[in-house]
Formats: sequence, structure tokens, C-alpha cells
Amino acid sequence: MKWEKITVKNRIGLDLAGLLYSGKDTGPLVIFCHGFTGSKEGKGKALEMAEELGRQGWSSMLFDFSGNGESQGDFINLTLSGQIGDLLSVADFCAEAGFGPIVTLGRSFGGSTALCHAAKDQRIAGVCTWAAPAALEDLFLSFIDGDLPEEEETPVMLAGEEDLLHLRKSFFTDLKKYDVCALAGTVSPRPLLVMQGRKDDLVPPEDALKIYNSAGNPKHIHWIEEGDHQFTRHYREAWDVVLQWLNKFFN
Repeated sequence: MKWEKITVKNRIGLDLAGLLYSGKDTGPLVIFCHGFTGSKEGKGKALEMAEELGRQGWSSMLFDFSGNGESQGDFINLTLSGQIGDLLSVADFCAEAGFGPIVTLGRSFGGSTALCHAAKDQRIAGVCTWAAPAALEDLFLSFIDGDLPEEEETPVMLAGEEDLLHLRKSFFTDLKKYDVCALAGTVSPRPLLVMQGRKDDLVPPEDALKIYNSAGNPKHIHWIEEGDHQFTRHYREAWDVVLQWLNKFFN
């Protein structure tokens, strides 16, 4: 198994930066979807998890959504529809390369993206979400002061964890197109794994329950009792649960 830098063109011609960890051109693969303002490396933990999966025979594709990390694009233009399109382009690349089955694993907003994408891409064999928000519009509106502007192109300031962020009003308009819970219901009969920390102070833990209750079988929810939004001290527990789930359904 080795790391290889990959570039994937998205639907509007932007280059998406990817990292493929594999020792072959076929076989099972996990596509990692990072969270809001995140990156493919996940501060190193995503790289470590990919290598752990590799020891179990799984290849991994990590990539930056457009406007994030090393991918082309401006963050201010981010939308959920754009992220779904990015993931579709990455899935195209992986399928055309001969990998399969393909499973998506998304953290936070990346998990919501993975659910919405799987609803329209039957090539995805299973979905795993980590701390994925269900009520997207409510969550992101909580980051702004005041009302949204009238014009779709007007920048809106959000209070981020480390800095102030700007997205266009069209980001919020686009969110209205997606009912995450309803789309979670379309994953079945493909397996779904929902993971959530009980001490998450960003995404309400009940969002995980809403996603789980909306989904069909086979489904499983795993609570990390002391877990925060990042699963900071519990990431190895999360890795173990993912590996058990993968081995159960795809081996």
C-alpha cells in the first residue's frame, strides 16, 4: 500500500486535490468526505485511519472539496449541491479506476453530503456518517447575526471556530433543496452506519437519531458516550466500529 497524489476534475472544471492510498487498482475502497472548512488530511488522523483500513485490505480516497484545502475554487462559492457534485466526480474516478465496492465515510457536513450523494448514486455500496447534521439550515443560520440578505450573491458572514467566514446567500438557499433525513431513507437496502458523540456541542446528538430513524435496514447507530464533535479522544473507538461494520457487510 502506498500514497499517491491524485487530481480529479469536478463538474465545472475545477481541479480537486486527492490522496489515494492503495496497493492495487481494484478491490474495496472508502471515499473520505471531510467536514465544513476541513481538509482531506484531517490534521493527520484521516491519513492514519486510511493506513489502518489498508491493513484490513481497504483502499482509501481522501480529497478536498472545491474551495477547501489544495483544491481549486473559492470557499465563498461553496454549496451543498457543489459538494455533492464534487463527490460524484470523485466516485466516477474511483469506479472508472476499477475499485469496488465503494463506501463513503463523511464527517459532519461531509456526512450530510455523503447521504445526499448516495441518494442519487447507486454505485455507493454503503454510507458511514460521523456527527452529521440533519437540520442543515437551522445549524448554519445559528452561525450568523441578523437576517439573510435579499440578493443571492451577497456575502454572508459566519462566526467560525477559528475565524470569520464568508459564504454567499446562495449557500443557504441551496440548503433548502435537501431533506437529509428523507434522503437517508433512500440509502436502504445499502447499509448505513451512524456515529455520534453524546457530548457534541456543535451538532445536536438528536440529529443522529433523526437520521437513523429515517433510514431503512440495514442500519446501525453507535454512540460515543464521551465523544465531542471531533471524537478527539475517541477516534480509535470510531475506527474500530467502522472496521467491524465494513467486515460485516463487505467481506
